[in-house]
Amino acid sequence: MVAVVVVVVIVVKVTEVVVVVVLVVVVTVVVVVFVVVVVVVVVVVAILVVVVIVVVEVVVVVVVVVVVVVVVVVVVIVVVVVVVV
Repeated sequence: MVAVVVVVVIVVKVTEVVVVVVLVVVVTVVVVVFVVVVVVVVVVVAILVVVVIVVVEVVVVVVVVVVVVVVVVVVVIVVVVVVVV
């Protein structure tokens, strides 16, 4: 009878340890996956921000160049008209 009780207690304790180990492993895996997802999201957002900044800078440069060209053309036309007239 005592042997049966000892075996039952051992089985219960081993089961508790196994459950705790499984829970620790599951929680660790979930935390690692969460951290990896967060890191990937942060990296993707950072890349997108850099791309947006570069695109905005290129657009600004193109607009400035177009404005300068238009102003130069207008000034040349005005000078030609004034000289001809």
